Amino acid sequence: MKLWEDVDRYIGGSLVHQDAALQAALDASDAAGLPQISVSAAHGKLLWQLARLASARRILEIGTLGGYSTLWLARALPADGLLISLEALERHAAVARSNIQNAGMSKIVEIRVGQALDTLPSMKGPFDLTFIDADKQNNAEYFRWALKLSRAGSVIVVDNVVREGAVIRADSRDAAVQGVRRLFELIAAEPRVSATAIQTVGAKGYDGFAVALVLS
Repeated sequence: MKLWEDVDRYIGGSLVHQDAALQAALDASDAAGLPQISVSAAHGKLLWQLARLASARRILEIGTLGGYSTLWLARALPADGLLISLEALERHAAVARSNIQNAGMSKIVEIRVGQALDTLPSMKGPFDLTFIDADKQNNAEYFRWALKLSRAGSVIVVDNVVREGAVIRADSRDAAVQGVRRLFELIAAEPRVSATAIQTVGAKGYDGFAVALVLS
């Protein structure tokens, strides 16, 4: 909807102030033909804020794409911090590596290529913040791993959990919708976390994200 896009532009121009390196990452991703599914600028800055609020020193990202959200998160880290981003496709990872190098973040960002469920068992926690933005049908499994690799006080953020409202449809045949519903069921039954989810509208359409605080 044009109004949502206009408001996103207003928020971006008033509060986010995306710089040249971030815009270059989006431009390079577009030029490489990557899907235009990166987080919005406002959402990217929210990720940066959450990482800062968590005093994050180690961040895990599941789903790199072109590295746009990776850059936002990496900028929240101290000079000796570490962000590990897991990406299934080498083509995406190559674009992300270039974007990260051009932004001067290569020293604190590591991209690992492969199916995340194959890569996650080799991760060593704890991570202070995990951002999950990959194939939605595996959201619950990613969350289980994120929780295993967290500590009390860690934050886990999961993107795209509203699915244009389809999340309420128990009879949906969409694998992504069912993946989100399994995620919600898992979180609701998990006493070690406290979570909420927020609906969003904007340039990326109608969706939302979940945020979980690890309690123990």
